[in-house]
Amino acid sequence: MDLNKGKVLGVIGIKGGVGKTTIVLNLASVLANDYGKKVLVVDANFSSPHIGLHLGSVNHKTTLHDVLSDKAHIKHAVHEHDFGFDFIPASLDTRNIKHLKLKNKLADLKNNYDYILLDSSPVLNDEILATMMSSDELYAVSSPDLPTLSTTLRAVKLAKERGVQINGLILNKVRGRKYEITKAEMEKLSGVPVVASIKDNVKFLEALSKVKPLVMHSPYSAPALEYKKLAALLSNEPYKEPNLFKKAYGFLKDDFHNFLNHDFRKGLKYYK
Repeated sequence: MDLNKGKVLGVIGIKGGVGKTTIVLNLASVLANDYGKKVLVVDANFSSPHIGLHLGSVNHKTTLHDVLSDKAHIKHAVHEHDFGFDFIPASLDTRNIKHLKLKNKLADLKNNYDYILLDSSPVLNDEILATMMSSDELYAVSSPDLPTLSTTLRAVKLAKERGVQINGLILNKVRGRKYEITKAEMEKLSGVPVVASIKDNVKFLEALSKVKPLVMHSPYSAPALEYKKLAALLSNEPYKEPNLFKKAYGFLKDDFHNFLNHDFRKGLKYYK
């Protein structure tokens, strides 16, 4: 790959609800705002797009569907967002598009960005294949349970069959329970390293209701810090752990109501 061009990072998962879109948008926010990168998010979930909804941006004049049906140049589908990164939305229409043109279309934008993040379809068809074939690096999302593990193993197998390497697994919605599949077990069964383990947190739902990435809504929460570590790893940037005061202030700010109403006779830990 030309070192002067941006890198395309694909995020896949052959199961709905594992959190691909959430991961893509939080990584985009951290890469852009914490590490100063020029970032583009592309909604490559052609049949069930979510990027626009998560960003509070709908009814776009030009979408990725227009690009892949050769009705518009891809530069005309790029939209700026106040969160500090650009995005290309997809459409809810059902027109017949040429999914596998995605790689060639993105080539026209790689000089404009440090990172292009692809939010893929969860369906085993040309949609997910388009993300696989367009990515310079590919990451699979899985929650630590057996049904999701089985679909993750299918994604790894499919990628290998296509000659595509999955660079890492992102464990999402981790609760730290004994019945969950561990990081070591995931790596052993899949043959792919786990690059992040993101804990489940009620702050994700709060952030979704505010139409914000978690890292902006609750920047010192445990999952937000894990996103920042992951973004540092992906971009080869140094990660600096916030000091104890900043973490404590963040927890207080996030959970001030709980702090005021907590019965400290039952313990000091009032947040989750």
